[in-house]
Amino acid sequence: MSASENPYVGRYRFLRGRQAVWREIARFVSRDVGPVETLLELGAGWCDFVNQFPAKRKLAFDLNPEMRAHADKDVDFRVGDATLLPGVDEGSVDLVFASNFLEHLEAEAIARLLDRVARVLRPGGRVALLQPNFRLCPRTYFDDSTHRTIFSDADLVTALLAHGFYPTRVEPALLPFSMKSRLPKWPLLVRAYLALPIRPLAAQMYVSARLCQEGRSPSGTARESR
Repeated sequence: MSASENPYVGRYRFLRGRQAVWREIARFVSRDVGPVETLLELGAGWCDFVNQFPAKRKLAFDLNPEMRAHADKDVDFRVGDATLLPGVDEGSVDLVFASNFLEHLEAEAIARLLDRVARVLRPGGRVALLQPNFRLCPRTYFDDSTHRTIFSDADLVTALLAHGFYPTRVEPALLPFSMKSRLPKWPLLVRAYLALPIRPLAAQMYVSARLCQEGRSPSGTARESR
């Protein structure tokens, strides 16, 4: 795909304060999933999450070659199709993270991706997903013309279960719909916002899940906050 054919080249402008916000998001996810040796981020964009997440080994996929320049030196940044994860060994990853990613894919590509994610994860590996919750933002969900598939928190849980993942935490409303929100972006205020039981204007959901062991039924109970 050439730069002229790539819909993501030059599409998203850099926003001041995003690194501070993502530092707190990375902290939130780290506390949720625990220690991670190998992290894989899908659709890494400006690399704010993968750069700041505490992992010994970091892989990142994005279709936009412009984003390679924003990856830290310890990030193995790859320009390629994240639904196929070329070059990623099976059973080599502890955590797969994606933000505002699945909604850009058609149903067939999502199924292919989740199957591939299950293969590259180690036994008991985790997936953590952050994306718009259609149930909370139906009027603005398709403001981004590259959105293809509708997801609510219930839809996302159903998709994960169908591909061998058991949700361990479901937050239907974690963050505002867009980084362009007027909510303050100072780190301590972001941290305080994430800790609230009810978050004003939140329309992005967070779901984390663990890969079930083959042949065994999932156990445990997903934590959910509404």
